[in-house]
Amino acid sequence: MTGTSTDRPRRVALVGYGLAGSVFHAPLIAATEGLTLDTVVTSNAERQAQARAEFPDVRFAATADELWSRADELDLVVVASPNKTHVPIATAALEAGLAVVVDKPVAGTAAEARELAALADARGLLLSVFQNRRWDNDFLTLRRLLADGELGEIRRFESRFERWRPQLKGGWRESGDPTEIGGLLYDLGSHVVDQALTLFGPATLVYAESDLRRPGAETDDDTFIAVTHANGVRSHFHASAVTPQLGPRFRVLGSEAGYVKYGLDPQEAALREGERPTPDAAWGQEPEEFWGRVGAGDSPLTDGGRPVPTLPGDYPAYYAAVAAALQGTGENPVTAYEAAAALDVLEAARKSASEGAAVRL
Repeated sequence: MTGTSTDRPRRVALVGYGLAGSVFHAPLIAATEGLTLDTVVTSNAERQAQARAEFPDVRFAATADELWSRADELDLVVVASPNKTHVPIATAALEAGLAVVVDKPVAGTAAEARELAALADARGLLLSVFQNRRWDNDFLTLRRLLADGELGEIRRFESRFERWRPQLKGGWRESGDPTEIGGLLYDLGSHVVDQALTLFGPATLVYAESDLRRPGAETDDDTFIAVTHANGVRSHFHASAVTPQLGPRFRVLGSEAGYVKYGLDPQEAALREGERPTPDAAWGQEPEEFWGRVGAGDSPLTDGGRPVPTLPGDYPAYYAAVAAALQGTGENPVTAYEAAAALDVLEAARKSASEGAAVRL
């Protein structure tokens, strides 16, 4: 990484300008003090025009390989390209002396994630994984409830990331080619597993059921995972594209009370609609009618329990932490070792679903 000043903006190259790059990474990078979006890597003329319309000063490269010859002009490479490219591009960036952010999943296997982490350590470079759902509004609210002890001893954590998409959309995410690292297990599963490990610590036992429900489906589109944590908490995850009636995003059951929260954090929808986080904007706020409830002995759907104000979601906090880490004033917000632990669970889930038996870690 070039330069020693702690106050100059770090120059970022963003590899990929599809959904992840255009909706999440580019706007959040541009909104972060201490970072500047320098280069977008895409060979797609339409995506170049889209990026130029929002970021007039951005430069372009057709391939990531074009970046390495001018690595001294950059400080950070963000990898938001298809999953199968994550490891080779991140490896090349680290070998070029550049810090790296990789979208989830960082790799196809936990072993590859740990190899990347070891390379970053050996080079003294930042390697961070974009697990933005740690900054969802419901997750931040649940962390506060747990810290305050309002639910008592947690016994079960239910987390659903469900959608109703009965028709296939096509593309690499739905490909049956294992090299593409597609399917919901590694897509939505990466989110729900990371959240659970962050909240409740290491997993010791994994059981999963994984199905291909839609006509023509080549990879999983309806998956259930049960995890036993070392501390005794049991986590149950549902990741589905074929759920006509969506369940609660979280149902958390403790010895004193439970917390039930419906609906997704509004930040993704806002970003898709072109809204951008600014210091003076009420970013990530949720209307009162969507607040979750805490209580015991009744259902939130019949006004059981009390409404709990949802903390604002804060995706910008991820890149603010990355900027601080690059400047030497903060810690890596999500390490590749943490991502590897989640991949251990996902690999065990795939094995469990294939063999019909629980897998001990």
